[in-house]
Amino acid sequence: MSRIKRWINMHKKEFNANGTLKDEARQQMLSEGMNEGAIDSYARRCKAQYDEWKLLDETYPEPWPIYTAYDFFTPTEKQQFNPDGSLRAEYVESELRKGTSQNWLEEMERRKKIDVDNYNRVSEREAAIGINFGQQEMNRLRASNRTYIQRRQQMEVDLRNGEEPSSLPFDLDTPPYI
Repeated sequence: MSRIKRWINMHKKEFNANGTLKDEARQQMLSEGMNEGAIDSYARRCKAQYDEWKLLDETYPEPWPIYTAYDFFTPTEKQQFNPDGSLRAEYVESELRKGTSQNWLEEMERRKKIDVDNYNRVSEREAAIGINFGQQEMNRLRASNRTYIQRRQQMEVDLRNGEEPSSLPFDLDTPPYI
């Protein structure tokens, strides 16, 4: 239920996990001069949003594609390593015949296993708060592989959608023919 997890994460200081306003938050608002009506109105609006997101999660769950660290290996790494980061037996044999030291192969394997463990740890941590880390990484990878023209076209769409010019990949004065 990623929408609800995101909502709870955004509002965890003021709201309970069921979408109701915490008593401490209500007292804090009262001490800051807000009146009961305004607090109740705020709590109702937030609870309505919570209920809407919960219903969406139940009826139209967001797709949650699963990516593993192996999905981010380069083609060469996929020939060298198994999905868990261990070296493939045939690669080890081939490299030993070529004269590569056993210690270097063990170090390569150790490093790749650390990369896989780090990916898994971050992915798990992010999933707990409703973020699909693998999907974000895949989107980042795809975006960085776009051509200049594709990025320029996307920038024009972003501008029309009101994106902040400072967040765009190019300066607005970049000529379109580069």
